[in-house]
Amino acid sequence: MKHDNFELKFWGVRGSIPVSGPEFDRYGGNTSCIELRHGGRRILFDAGTGVREAAAALRTDGIGEIDLFFTHTHYDHMIGLPFFDPIYSSDVTVNLWSGHLAGKSTTHELVDQFMRPPWFPVDPEICRATLGFHDFKAGDVLKPHPGIVMRTVTLNHPGGCIGYRIEWAGRIVALVYDTEHMAGKADDAALFLMKDADVAIYDATYTDAEMPKRLGFGHSTWQEGIKLAKLAGTKRLAMFHHAPERTDDQLDEIQAAAQAEFPGAFVAFDEQTLQL
Repeated sequence: MKHDNFELKFWGVRGSIPVSGPEFDRYGGNTSCIELRHGGRRILFDAGTGVREAAAALRTDGIGEIDLFFTHTHYDHMIGLPFFDPIYSSDVTVNLWSGHLAGKSTTHELVDQFMRPPWFPVDPEICRATLGFHDFKAGDVLKPHPGIVMRTVTLNHPGGCIGYRIEWAGRIVALVYDTEHMAGKADDAALFLMKDADVAIYDATYTDAEMPKRLGFGHSTWQEGIKLAKLAGTKRLAMFHHAPERTDDQLDEIQAAAQAEFPGAFVAFDEQTLQL
């Protein structure tokens, strides 16, 4: 990998629960996992079911140190963690980060409570990798690697969620999921994250027509993502966290409608790569 490279890879783009079947072949059925490659380093965001495929690619590339940041730890965002092979390798270091439950639960406690009986056959003691646990709070500015800056905010989601703004070598990526917008009011947190971003990854679980029946679920719409992208001067908008029942054909329709309003919009799919 070139050391001036800044690249995103989507390993899981589905929300709530993984899905399979011919109607989901093109966009994929894995839940949230995004990989950021920069300067020869690797950062993962969330450990949904897509993290299993990410692990295979990291192993092929011989990556020995990995940072894994959680937006939050609802099942669909961490259910793949016990199947993330690097945590069982003695020659790998995995740093895990979280901030959505600052003051209530540490990253170590979250992992320890999740990955153990009766929810999983074994506990984290079986892991052979060097595991580092890192806690932060919303508003902190993180610098996990030289030259990279990650700004953090709280998003509107039940139980808390962290949005990330990642800045490196003049390029900007915004992660704005899971979040619910307020009707008729632009989300200040989202605008901060998305300001002049090269790409913003936005929670587009629902449509505006569906939203009245989904109030309080903690998710937004592709139409709201476009409004925010225009206000924030975002260059590209990746629609993400697709509803589990949303078929490929339906996502095609959403993409066409979105691009008619904002040419930089697209529906993210499993194994999609973006060069920034």
